[in-house]
Amino acid sequence: FWFTRLQANKAAIKAMLVNRVGDFGLALGIMGCFTIFQTVDFSTIFARASAFSEPHHYFLFCNMRFHAITVICILLFIGAVGKSAQIGLHTRLPDAMEGPTPVSASIHAATMVTAGVFMIARCSPLFEYSSTALIVITFVGAMTSFFAATTGILQNDLKRVIAYST
Repeated sequence: FWFTRLQANKAAIKAMLVNRVGDFGLALGIMGCFTIFQTVDFSTIFARASAFSEPHHYFLFCNMRFHAITVICILLFIGAVGKSAQIGLHTRLPDAMEGPTPVSASIHAATMVTAGVFMIARCSPLFEYSSTALIVITFVGAMTSFFAATTGILQNDLKRVIAYST
């Protein structure tokens, strides 16, 4: 009977759309890797990253130059933000517990959060060539930690506390 509740349906659509924003950032990051490095193989990308760390390798957007590795790292990070529900793409969390939460959905949610963290850790050799991306990751991570902890403390519903604690 949960599928007949309008609020549960809206929550499902909202979660899907927010996840697609993160997926779009991840897809653009992968396309950027392929554009610059001509491959999506991790070992090849990591071997070639030092050659592309100079400022003369850039993406041109609206007559503005952006360092290629920084753009790729930030786009990959947007993918991780979407999966980990960090600040900016966390808007699905309050509604995430609208319907029943079977064990498989809880495991899936924990897997998604871990997948974002794993991707950042796996791509860390690439992130080392972009200090700007590392600063963005630090800032967003710190803000998310503070926001989630503060919001989790103030919740009355245990399901929402668990949602924000992820």
